Amino acid sequence: MVLFGGTGDLAMRKLLPALFQAHVAGSLHPQGRIVALGRRDWRTEDYLAQVQAESGPHLKADFSSPQWAGFAARLTYLKLDASQAADFDALAALLGTTASRVTVCYLATAPSLFEPICTQLARVGLNHPGVRVVLEKPLGHDVESSESINAAVARSFAESQLYRIDHYLGKESVQNLMAIRFGNVLFEPLWRREWVDNVQITIAEDIGVEGRGEFYDKTGALRDMVQNHLLQLLCMVAMEPPASLQADAIRDEKLKVLKALRPFAEADVAAKTVRGQYRAGAVDGKPVIGYLQEADIAADSRTETFVALKAEIINWRWAGVPFFLRTGKRMPERLAEIVISFRAVPLSLFGGPAGLQGANRLVIRLQPEESISLHFLSKEPGDGMRLHPTQLDLDVEATARKRRADAYERLLLDVIRGELGLFMRRDELDAAWRWVEPILECWRRSGEAPKPYTAGTWGPAASSALLSRDGAAWHEEI
Repeated sequence: MVLFGGTGDLAMRKLLPALFQAHVAGSLHPQGRIVALGRRDWRTEDYLAQVQAESGPHLKADFSSPQWAGFAARLTYLKLDASQAADFDALAALLGTTASRVTVCYLATAPSLFEPICTQLARVGLNHPGVRVVLEKPLGHDVESSESINAAVARSFAESQLYRIDHYLGKESVQNLMAIRFGNVLFEPLWRREWVDNVQITIAEDIGVEGRGEFYDKTGALRDMVQNHLLQLLCMVAMEPPASLQADAIRDEKLKVLKALRPFAEADVAAKTVRGQYRAGAVDGKPVIGYLQEADIAADSRTETFVALKAEIINWRWAGVPFFLRTGKRMPERLAEIVISFRAVPLSLFGGPAGLQGANRLVIRLQPEESISLHFLSKEPGDGMRLHPTQLDLDVEATARKRRADAYERLLLDVIRGELGLFMRRDELDAAWRWVEPILECWRRSGEAPKPYTAGTWGPAASSALLSRDGAAWHEEI
């Protein structure tokens, strides 16, 4: 496992802790090595000290334990500057170029470095069939830049060697979604326009830009979250049953969903999208500053920190069913969930309205904890036949008989095993950008500023109005 950007935030917070947990669980090969690369002139001992200092809160490790000693023995640090060809010669000498050995190169770097890194890896023979390359998002900022990056990487590596990672697809509940749909006769007959009223997918963050102001101000919520995470979750909800669990069978079905998304015309962007930007407020009872007061943010920035939109899938299964996507920073809580709202009964036998709004719904929560809840109506205790909402909860953690790997751990192990099913194919990425780009272009041409919302709220009021036009409401408002 070769970590480009081995001294960076992603490696320290996510990758090394994931690999440590895999080591503790016995999931790594006994002779497996981890080579961390960075531009600092360190020895391996210096790097290990830095890992303990920076990754300590995330590793949950006793640094005096045999488990940590065994993991530390796997680690090697090598100084590497992506602009220096000689450094890649040193890397090849350290690793060797034996094709029978699996070598995973994780590019936790800026996308601008993907091409030079891949070119140099090919030059020194580290593009043999045993090499797999993991590409972190963002892969470009529009269709053209994404195609440029993918074309550049493809000059050195075959598509089967490329793993475009989206860590949301590694979450247990996302994979459980496939099991629920395709492993049970209970839900699949209802998973269509005749019975589903609407689908909501939310990824909310309670944090702000967290020192990433310069990056975020050039990116925004639509590029950062919708184009990848939210669209991938939409595909998992809406895709047809694949012919098998082989990687291309799954990805073929996801691609069909992306191609079936109704394109946004200029009038659609105005009517079916909401973009917002947080102002000063309070989150978890603590005051926070507004987006324009964050470090490295232009005083007149029009970058969106919140997006809500209505997507429509033009196929026989989903025609007429709105898919509402929402993401934002400085929300009341950290939350990621998928809500399938089923239609109300056509006639009420118990008085009152034909069906309480959203009474029948399946809620799949991805974070902070992973759970699945089925909401329905039952008789209220006591005299009479009045209904009240109730729910059945599947506690994924409590029902599991063995330890559950986190998203990054699961996906890293999939790369090692050569399993591509939970990674994006090039044509998927291209289709996602082509759907998102007209929205970006319309926003740019309009010159309209994002709608303000107070930090610690669920976004602009226009977000609720977006759903109310279809007789729906966000899950937390029901």
